[in-house]
Amino acid sequence: MEKLTEFLDSVKTEFAPDKRVSIFNYALEKTQGNPILKIETNHPAAVEKVNNFLKREKINIDKKFDILPMDDLKGKTWGIVNVSVANIRSKPKHSAELATQALLGTVVKIYKKKNGWYLVQTPDDYISWVDDEGIIPVTEKKKNNYLKSKKAIFVNDYGFAYSKPNTKSFRVSDLVIGNLLKYEGSSGNFIKVKYPDGREGYVPSGQVRIFGEWLKTVKATPESILETAKRFHGIPYLWGGTSAKAYDCSGFTKTVYFMNGIILPRDASQQALVGEFVDDKINLGKFQPGDLVFFGTKAKNGNKAKVTHVGIYMGNGKYIHEAGKVKINSFVKTDDNFNQYRYNAFLWAQRILSSQGKNGVKLIKSNNYYRIKK
Repeated sequence: MEKLTEFLDSVKTEFAPDKRVSIFNYALEKTQGNPILKIETNHPAAVEKVNNFLKREKINIDKKFDILPMDDLKGKTWGIVNVSVANIRSKPKHSAELATQALLGTVVKIYKKKNGWYLVQTPDDYISWVDDEGIIPVTEKKKNNYLKSKKAIFVNDYGFAYSKPNTKSFRVSDLVIGNLLKYEGSSGNFIKVKYPDGREGYVPSGQVRIFGEWLKTVKATPESILETAKRFHGIPYLWGGTSAKAYDCSGFTKTVYFMNGIILPRDASQQALVGEFVDDKINLGKFQPGDLVFFGTKAKNGNKAKVTHVGIYMGNGKYIHEAGKVKINSFVKTDDNFNQYRYNAFLWAQRILSSQGKNGVKLIKSNNYYRIKK
């Protein structure tokens, strides 16, 4: 059993080193007869590896292996977010920690369901639980039809869809920047849209772009990144927040880059590992606008550095970040907005814009949650 446990730990390290984005859970349970090995994973190859080990080592043990997604989903292994901002939690209950959020129209992978909650994986690979009001479960065929459909992306910071092409009519729902809806045509100065659950509404045409056309024209540059970031100045902090209603630090950087065609990993500690390393000293001559700057606990006494915060470098020693609210601080000690705490906690900077489509920096236009896999 000790040898088996060591092997299972090695498999977990290989296939699911980060539980935020991958699943390999196991348990060894003693019974009156043979012990039972229980495994839950989204990696069929991991199960194959375990089976080969058991056979090779001639280990006689009962097995209960669940390869996700679960069969009781009956083929509905995809979901489409059905509210402006879906709260996705660390456990299947409303009182659990808010892990992340997903925007209206986003496709998610469904792995299993439990008491009105779904374990889902978002386009940035994050895995957590969303309640059944947040998504509409669909089959792969319906998901593909949705991806092929003409859609509109909401590009205003905040707004509403209306029941009629009139802003005085009954509101269907609120909308935030980045929301996606099926395009159903136009009516005067409005476009008609459809929600994943079939609801219909009208949005002022100046607040949306056709998603496919937007994707072709959006270009991430230092100027566009900073222009987007400054739009959110003053928005309050929310742990787990990734929408224009409220952000956490990495939710802010993630949204800024998303609206410029780039999908960053969810958390600051994950974002710190993608792109191109710039410097681990505050060397303003090396930093460029749009670089991500990371903060946290420095490596010490054999312990690795721990990333806990992220911001976007603006130039001239300034950076914009979400800390209580989206605000601008400076690395320059003579500036009024110099922050000594952040200065002392600086870890390193990463360049994202030089790594578009590589080094862990994903593009919306080539992500299978937004297009049909070829």
